[in-house]
Amino acid sequence: MSVDGTDFLIYEPTPFWTGWYSHKFNGPALRYEVAICIQTGDIVWIHGPFAAGAWPDVKIFRHALKNLLERGERVEADNGYGDEAVDGPHDKIYTVGQKVAKSHLRARHETVNRRFKEFNALQQRFRHDKEKHVHVFNAVAVIAQIAIANESPLFQVDYRTYNI
Repeated sequence: MSVDGTDFLIYEPTPFWTGWYSHKFNGPALRYEVAICIQTGDIVWIHGPFAAGAWPDVKIFRHALKNLLERGERVEADNGYGDEAVDGPHDKIYTVGQKVAKSHLRARHETVNRRFKEFNALQQRFRHDKEKHVHVFNAVAVIAQIAIANESPLFQVDYRTYNI
């Protein structure tokens, strides 16, 4: 799987708490963890919401998904996850082809994150109780997956060619 966190703007909850702060938006946000199957491009995991400032990507990963991986199983992730999550240590020497494939996997993942934000309810600052955000996000994730499966699949990354 490739895994990444994605943030969505919310109105500042009261009382004020710095834990809501998202460095991506310079304001309050909710963060979700999303995992994509490397082989198929399907959305295979969503987890959240979390207060964006209090829950960095790696902390969310440790909270649940890491515990579901089989022994020795790793995920493809950006540097925010550290060595405990990514496919191999950061100091491992990768071939040019492997680096390209890993870059393509992360780019494909960002495509999914962008598709979530094509929906106005997630693109704009969420105007309702933050407790309702999860229902909107889950519905959008299902719609995005149906679109991936039926009408607009993600670009494929031939991971076998690059021996990932």
